[in-house]
Amino acid sequence: MRISVIGLGKLGSPLAAVLADKGHEVVGVDVDERAIAALNDGRSPVDESGLQAVVDRARTRLSATASHDEAIARSDATFVIVPTPSDADGTFSLGYVLDAVHKIGDALRHKRGRHIVVITSTVMPGATDGPIRAALEEHAGRPLGDDLGLCYSPEFIALGSVIADMLNPDFVLVGESSPWAGEQLAEIMLGVCENQPPVVRMSIVDAELAKIAVNTFVTTKISYANMLAEICEGLPGADVDVVTSAIGLDSRIGRKYLRGATPYGGPCFPRDNIAFARLARSLGGEADIAEATDRVNRRQHERLARRVLDQLSRDGRIAILGLSYKPGTAVVEESTGMGLAALLAEKGHTATVYDPAGLEPARRALGDRARYATGIENCVADADVVVVATAWSEFAALGDILASAGRRPVVFDCWRMFKAEALETDVVHLGTGQKTDAARQKQHRS
Repeated sequence: MRISVIGLGKLGSPLAAVLADKGHEVVGVDVDERAIAALNDGRSPVDESGLQAVVDRARTRLSATASHDEAIARSDATFVIVPTPSDADGTFSLGYVLDAVHKIGDALRHKRGRHIVVITSTVMPGATDGPIRAALEEHAGRPLGDDLGLCYSPEFIALGSVIADMLNPDFVLVGESSPWAGEQLAEIMLGVCENQPPVVRMSIVDAELAKIAVNTFVTTKISYANMLAEICEGLPGADVDVVTSAIGLDSRIGRKYLRGATPYGGPCFPRDNIAFARLARSLGGEADIAEATDRVNRRQHERLARRVLDQLSRDGRIAILGLSYKPGTAVVEESTGMGLAALLAEKGHTATVYDPAGLEPARRALGDRARYATGIENCVADADVVVVATAWSEFAALGDILASAGRRPVVFDCWRMFKAEALETDVVHLGTGQKTDAARQKQHRS
């Protein structure tokens, strides 16, 4: 099938490449000439695991342009995957989406034959069948019907694993303006997926709500596990991993995302939870669970900072390993390492920080509130406390590095990468009330 993808950013470029790799003729559209040139030259426009290999395989079926008219003329289905940044009130802005839809509609005014427009960007419930539909119909000069379809079908992916997530989703969500449009979209998506997921077709507004509801439910599980971790830290002998592993066996709960560790971060989870609460309030409903989830999440950086400072002498030094919100990406937005470094700076402590991918974005955001290391060794060289905030595989070398240097700092292992005997030093696992916590470590230093 002939497909156009509007937006060649962190999600749009992988989507275009994956569609082309599965045999479709794909043309991407962007305002960034660098992204267009990269794709036309066979280079990945963004840094994403596995993307270059997909671009290499799909190169003969993949191209890019700045012209919406050209892209619409060369396609029968258009995916819109442009940014929807949060407005001041926490809802998602439609500015970039509406701009794209205006141009798509203008191009469709002069095109005959069936065409479906798929909104893949996350939007507020009511947006697609409201202002987006109105803009499309106005600019196309005709209503939705037998030859013009509109769908909402978001991706459930995470940066760093976008390709794998697109190819193996838990399910495909399709909100459709008409049965033929939904059927055509379902056919496209099933041809992309490698795991034969269920396709759930519904009204557009139900699909919009389902997208946000998935993410807010996941954040609730994360905050619940972190609440349990806080309780376990004050309860001698308690271990949050033991508790969550047990209750996760209940089929009504499940183990996925049920781990007491760091707060959730990244570009989606925090803002989706806020938007969900805003939606509920705007409709006269209560958003108690969403708001409580957000409150629990926001206090986790303070909780971690407090525990770190408990282990620090007046002149002690802190190292933070990991600034990206998860391994495999340079995105540092709302990450534990960034939040901890900023909070420590407010309290008068300048941490030394390192991340394999996110160092430069972190430097732009933190400025002189942190010291920046070029590797693990010089990050932890003089540290009294080391915080492993992101589970990068590179950090597994920490034990050997500390042993070679003959150093024994307290290590806050937020992701259970190490055991105390492996590091030959005191290791703190968040969510435990055992002797490896504050009391034992203070005793060790004395």
